[in-house]
Amino acid sequence: MNVVTPPEPSSDSERAASAQESGRRFGLRDGIFQAATQGTGEQYLSAFALMLHATPFQLSLLSALPQLLGTWAQFVSVKVAHWFPHRKSHVRWGIIGQSIAWIPILALPLLFPQWGPWLIVAGAALYFGSTHFASPAWTSLITDLLSANERGAYFARRSQLMAITGFIALSLGGVLLSLAQEYGRLWLGFALLFLIAGIARGFSVYSLAAVTDLPIQHEEPASRGFLAFLSTGTSKDFRRFLLFSGLMHLAVLISGPFFVIYMLQDLHLSYWAYGTWSAAAIVGQFVTLPGWGQFSDRFGNKALLTFTSLLVAVLPMLYLASTAWPFLVLINFSGGVVWAGLSLGLSNYVFDAVKPADRAKAVAVASTVNAIGWAMGTLLGSWLISTVPGQLELGALRIAPVSNLPFIFFISGLLRLTLSLSLLRSFHEPRRVEQRTSARLLLELPLIKPLARFALRRPDIPNR
Repeated sequence: MNVVTPPEPSSDSERAASAQESGRRFGLRDGIFQAATQGTGEQYLSAFALMLHATPFQLSLLSALPQLLGTWAQFVSVKVAHWFPHRKSHVRWGIIGQSIAWIPILALPLLFPQWGPWLIVAGAALYFGSTHFASPAWTSLITDLLSANERGAYFARRSQLMAITGFIALSLGGVLLSLAQEYGRLWLGFALLFLIAGIARGFSVYSLAAVTDLPIQHEEPASRGFLAFLSTGTSKDFRRFLLFSGLMHLAVLISGPFFVIYMLQDLHLSYWAYGTWSAAAIVGQFVTLPGWGQFSDRFGNKALLTFTSLLVAVLPMLYLASTAWPFLVLINFSGGVVWAGLSLGLSNYVFDAVKPADRAKAVAVASTVNAIGWAMGTLLGSWLISTVPGQLELGALRIAPVSNLPFIFFISGLLRLTLSLSLLRSFHEPRRVEQRTSARLLLELPLIKPLARFALRRPDIPNR
């Protein structure tokens, strides 16, 4: 029996096109496997720590320390990039590290429960360190396959696939933990989830095998340190953007790590209800990511950041209004809608604001700035938990939520709003895009655009 093999590409351009297509497919498949890992693993790390009686300070460290160590791994990654024969090999070792890290994350806290929360922090540091180690090479590889005006659509599609995968993983994870808790085997539920997380991340290694790495076409810059790069190799707009991004991460993380405490301990939600609340944000991302990608490609990432950063400031304030579970789910769905655009704008602005040869270094610098803000925000949030009172009296008005956490969420939102109003004007769009007034841009936002079209459509007048 004769086996027919596909013909080899006959020219350099065909080989390059084949390599680009394999890399694009890998980027999408890798996103699916990564989302499965996030939905079954990352999203339940804090809940696992709570099962082992983690304190708010330990939860803040679980959020902050792995990110800080991860950014150090990015610097190391850029410095040792020449050790690897190609970017594909560089990415492979980072993914392998992520997959293996789930073994100590699960095993060590169960073997030594008295040190459980601290061992989870150490295991998470290994996991996120491996994630960040692969990030510069992954970013350089994928962005070289895309033109500037298609990145928004591609990454939106990738994020959409990640959103639906993450939604399924989160929902099933919540159901699994609820069943395990009902039968008194909660630790077994976490064991199964983290096992699935490690296996799912390992599938990316097999997907990567089909990728043909492209040679780097752009001229590499002269070797220089990160401080020199930041001071002389970047624009003033980029440096001001970094300040905005880092401080926004600080404001967001004042509240971010402590929603799990509010949901599971203060409101006593089941794991199923908590998983559904978390999954609502992913649904919001899924339905709006294509629209955000088109908005980014047409009108630029600065316009995208302007709208989403103002909207994201309002969301945490709403937790003071009600504790009804459907209302909480609606808030988190809205959060997913807004965060889908904000995250896309923050990442794509970095790609557009520097030269192709500097993208890996720029990603490492941006990640470091964000991680510093991340760490400062979580530590400030844990301090506020021990400082902010549990009720507020303003004359005859008395506000007494179930704990002081809604007040901390409100403070986070107020700081986000202050930063957005004061810093958004300090930097500009780095590429040429369509120009529209703010009112016209508002009508182009996802979810608003189809409603605006429907509202502005004139009814047909019958012929007389």
